[in-house]
Amino acid sequence: MASLQVAWTFRTGDAYQPPRGRPTAFEATPLYVDGTLYLSTPLGRVIALDPVSGRQRWVFDAKVNRDAGYGDFASRGVSMWQRGRERRIFVATIDARLIALDANTGRPIQGFGDMGIVDLRQGLRIAPTGFADYQVTSPPAVIGNTIVVGSAIQDGARTTEPSGEIRAFDAVTGALKWRWDPIPQDPKAVGADTWRSASATRTGAANVWSVIVADPGRNLVFVPTSSPSPDYYGGERLGDNLFSDSVVALRADTGARVWHFQTVHHDLWDYDVASPPILFNWRRDGRTVAAIGVASKTGHLFVLDRQTGKPLIPVDERQVPKSDVPGEEASPTQPFPTAPRSLARTTLTAEEAWGLTDEDRAWCRQTLSTLRADGFFTPPSLRGTIVVPGNVGGMAWGGMAHDRVNNLLVTSVNNIAAEIRLIPRDAIEEQRSAGRLSGDFELAQQRNTPYALVRRLLLGPKTLLPCTPPPWGTLTAVRAATGEIAWQVPLGRFPGTESARDGAQWGSIALGGPIVTAGGLVFTAGTLEAAIYAFDVQTGRQLWTGTLPTSARATPMTYRGPDGRQYVVISAGGHGPIGPPLGDYLVAFALPDARSDRK
Repeated sequence: MASLQVAWTFRTGDAYQPPRGRPTAFEATPLYVDGTLYLSTPLGRVIALDPVSGRQRWVFDAKVNRDAGYGDFASRGVSMWQRGRERRIFVATIDARLIALDANTGRPIQGFGDMGIVDLRQGLRIAPTGFADYQVTSPPAVIGNTIVVGSAIQDGARTTEPSGEIRAFDAVTGALKWRWDPIPQDPKAVGADTWRSASATRTGAANVWSVIVADPGRNLVFVPTSSPSPDYYGGERLGDNLFSDSVVALRADTGARVWHFQTVHHDLWDYDVASPPILFNWRRDGRTVAAIGVASKTGHLFVLDRQTGKPLIPVDERQVPKSDVPGEEASPTQPFPTAPRSLARTTLTAEEAWGLTDEDRAWCRQTLSTLRADGFFTPPSLRGTIVVPGNVGGMAWGGMAHDRVNNLLVTSVNNIAAEIRLIPRDAIEEQRSAGRLSGDFELAQQRNTPYALVRRLLLGPKTLLPCTPPPWGTLTAVRAATGEIAWQVPLGRFPGTESARDGAQWGSIALGGPIVTAGGLVFTAGTLEAAIYAFDVQTGRQLWTGTLPTSARATPMTYRGPDGRQYVVISAGGHGPIGPPLGDYLVAFALPDARSDRK
């Protein structure tokens, strides 16, 4: 491990800060097929690389309008379809175009859609009005001759955000094969009664912005859905709101729903199922079951039967706090797995406030003391509410890895609190004038409701370190059979803690996931530190750290190259204001070439 070193670095040239809106986020996990690496960039370029040298073989430019004002300005990778010797690369761009390319040349497939392109902004139940409100950030799922795509929809703008239909297209022609709306439109359909007062017809989102997972052997795709619109006030969509915040199994050839499991009822906290589900064989007491693991921003990890959606580790419905906001009715209960307990911190009080300096600690304590904090799932309020985990999540989009040898599920976990506050619409200007909307608050208008929303991560003003006691980020291994935590160790380092005596034990939030190798190594990055790490999968002991040009917000991948060496590759794109600066680096690590050692 100590001799693992940089083999090559490739720069995409696509790091960009628009005049307005968020900067690009280079989060792609490359795809390795037939001796070529394929990746995508936020600006809509698809690049094919030599896996040994990192040299560019071809590039396709979708010519994305870089100044359209996107929300999440990211592209997390491409997909491959193959039939005989034919290979097609599929990419879904930030401006919502599904594009088919010849894998050998990078040229668009003329017979697919309109000269190689399908416009995903067309044909929705609720149409988009701008580029920021309807995007695609994750790669399409490929299953047989079907391409399945979701969408990324702007949070908090209005009740009638674009609809979040999942759609499937013919891989050869681009023709639409089926669509499935996570918000039931037939009043007689299963789940329709969970949308009171006909709210299903006017509510948007509940979309799938994370990675869709395919099980070809069972003709299933598993879609992880998000919160309905808007995120933090549900008075216009009362009820449990099926099939939002769920993992749903759909028939890949028809789009028919097979089963569902809802992780959060009537979401008021932006608790999407952001982490891609993971497929694995669950083994216990001599019994083996095809299973699916579902991780949520709540920090909950659910283990379900892949055929039926029934929990393999029991789940309880527990009472949670009520809403005190006029017009709102929070769900009286929420699902809790009996094991593991939430992998993330779920409560925070003023007495527990943390700060590196006396000034920060006092600010955190004072701020927390003014906010509602009645335990996990405390609803948004007019005075302000502490939300733990915050909107970054418990578990974010990086996903999990499964170690088959030791039957462990491994994931990165965040521990950072947020403040959310509802504002009566007629009081917005008054609060703005009083300075209550200034500084680090994000304002969401939540139009067509009585309340706008402000939120912020709770960070001490002097050091910008969390008010939550550390560790702020961990790498966690769970015994898949029982849900017990096998080990949990700090992951990465938060900027500003370099001189602190215990800073290395405090961890960092992480927006990328791990992989596990056959040799028992866990590789992961995603932290605010410009680094990639290797851990022992059995013990959690950190074995190696590799330095990156900037921090990563992606999940690594590994492959054996044509030269016989094993490579580990990670996209380093930076974290912007909180962490290291933006970047456009794809970095490959490998052991030294044994042939060169003999020279």
